[in-house]
Amino acid sequence: MYSFSLGGYLVLTRRNVLISGMAAAGLAACGRREPASETGETINQGVNQAADGGPEEIAPLQSAEGATMAQPFTFDIAVPLTDRTEFIRWMAANRGEDPNFLAQRWNLYQALVGNRDVWTEADKKAFLLTPREEFVLPQNLRRAYDHAFLDIGFGVTISGPHAVSRMTSTLNVRPGDKVLEIGTGSGYQSAYLAHLTDKVWTIEIIRPLALRTTGIYRALIRRGYREFGAIHTANADGYYGWPRAAPFDKIIVTCGIDHIPPPLLRQLKPGGIMVIPVGPPGAQHVLKVVRNEAADGTTTVSRSDIYNGRLVPFVPFTKLEGDTILGTHNR
Repeated sequence: MYSFSLGGYLVLTRRNVLISGMAAAGLAACGRREPASETGETINQGVNQAADGGPEEIAPLQSAEGATMAQPFTFDIAVPLTDRTEFIRWMAANRGEDPNFLAQRWNLYQALVGNRDVWTEADKKAFLLTPREEFVLPQNLRRAYDHAFLDIGFGVTISGPHAVSRMTSTLNVRPGDKVLEIGTGSGYQSAYLAHLTDKVWTIEIIRPLALRTTGIYRALIRRGYREFGAIHTANADGYYGWPRAAPFDKIIVTCGIDHIPPPLLRQLKPGGIMVIPVGPPGAQHVLKVVRNEAADGTTTVSRSDIYNGRLVPFVPFTKLEGDTILGTHNR
């Protein structure tokens, strides 16, 4: 165990989770350079692109009117978890979903359970209640439940279901937790989270994609998925987080970067968890980062690799220069 300074925090890290090729455990920020710390690390204090409050919400979803399902979502909803036939029958009758996709979802669920990608009953219900087929492109409908990252246009992907489930389980989201997602993409991840908490914020840097995904949420709300009204969407550079809504209990980053963004770390509550792919382009380790605060106010950050060293490639964490996406936030 060793430590170094990061923007006012004392960072503790274990050598066995160091990522090859990353300077000093990869926790220094990119962008504007600040004076070096005692260990030689450069520190970026972080400036939000839309003043102190951060991004503006695209449009509140809570007020969207929708149909009422036979069984509207509640956190104690009794979804069948042990019998395939009963699950398909119950979901078709109570949630109005296609039995063909339900069968595929159940088969994938069994694989996720066997691979220990979903852990708790809440995680299992969240996966089973989230219609992944609604968040893929029409040409990929037949592959919605494949073990694969799928193209969603704009040069980005919907993450594979194993990665989404493992990362979400690692967050250990509880009802009432405030969760921030960086990289809305297709919208699937935040829809999944909305079955775990009624407080979800998500930021997408690609404006046409952000607007398209917000439209998908609205359409689903009109069909009865009222739980998606808990999602707050914004089009902005997610590197700087959402200060107006901070602090967050949990933060999940769905794009790869070679360090942990200090602005996101500052917006994480003491005891909060961040899950983030960290590493060079196309070769990230998915890290669980926990911000700890001692009785004397000392803050430390601990981290571990949720895949025990296996690399998982993610799309890059791009950045905005004015209104233009230009390059990445990698150092």
